[in-house]
Amino acid sequence: MEQQEKTIEQRTTRTVIIDCDVHPYPRNTEELRSYMSQPWRERYNGGGRGFYGNPVHGDRLDARPPQGGPSGSDPELLRKQLIDEYGYAYAILMPRAFCNLQPDPDFGNAIAAAYNDWLADTWLSKYNPDGVFKGSITVNTQDPVAAAREIERWAGHPHFVQVMTDSGSRAPFGQRQFYPIYEACEKFGLPFAIHPGTDGMGINVQPTPGFPTHYIEWHTCLSLGFQAHLVSFLTEGVFERFPDFKIVLVEGGVAWLAPLMWRLDAEYKALRYEVPWLKRRPSEYLRDHVRITSQPLERPDNDAYLLRMFEMMDAEYILMFSSDYPHWDFDSPTRAFPKLPESLHRRIFFDNAKELYKL
Repeated sequence: MEQQEKTIEQRTTRTVIIDCDVHPYPRNTEELRSYMSQPWRERYNGGGRGFYGNPVHGDRLDARPPQGGPSGSDPELLRKQLIDEYGYAYAILMPRAFCNLQPDPDFGNAIAAAYNDWLADTWLSKYNPDGVFKGSITVNTQDPVAAAREIERWAGHPHFVQVMTDSGSRAPFGQRQFYPIYEACEKFGLPFAIHPGTDGMGINVQPTPGFPTHYIEWHTCLSLGFQAHLVSFLTEGVFERFPDFKIVLVEGGVAWLAPLMWRLDAEYKALRYEVPWLKRRPSEYLRDHVRITSQPLERPDNDAYLLRMFEMMDAEYILMFSSDYPHWDFDSPTRAFPKLPESLHRRIFFDNAKELYKL
């Protein structure tokens, strides 16, 4: 333990990177099945979101393990390509369970629990001698009471640092049926991370007026679901009800935040009587309660535009770096951003995540 702590100290003094979106995968379906009881073990045939898949390839081709298996399933290759290549201090792991698209909530709960057991036994234990990997507790939002129990089951684990779910849902996340999840998150001091992947899948609602024809449409419009969830959190007064609750919007884009808050603040000036529980302008809750990860970072031809957008959205305090390894749209920490002022770089790539996750 002493050597592990020394290794972590050495690493964090020579680097300023915490990656807030890294995807580990089981080596095969059977590895996940082994954590399920019947009848779920027999029913489970792997995850996936169905028909909105990348028509070319969904992962970095060089991230596929030479011995076989999906990208992101080999801890040694992941360490070589990510942790060692860039000198990471920590990687926040976000498994892709796709559990909240299931029409059977018990099946969704079983998938979530199996992913948590698997992650704890592998990436947070035997693959994690130096503590570089920090995990996310997967929950099924179709059953908020069971999700709260799952959070309580893992809340004391030293390497689980947040709760996560997909952005796909049958209702905006600010609504009261989800409160048991937020109460548990607040009780145990765990942020609630939302990641895309099941919008319009299974029993979930598509955030666009209808179902897109192509993957490029679906993937571009993923940010719409995040915008709807954020406005719901703010207008429903979730952050007033749960004053220590924090959310993380992962892989939903960045540049939309400022204009959305401008619009919402303007609406609030005229309609504040409808939401009397709000004690501040909606945008004023962001620094205390909301964090956004950078990938996919919108990169205009003129970098000055992006830097201005960072200033408008208060990126110094709410933006955190993420790479989305090992997916096709991976953002390299050395290439994704324009040159930043040193203090801003430090906060985006390290300090904001360190503070949020208490690392």
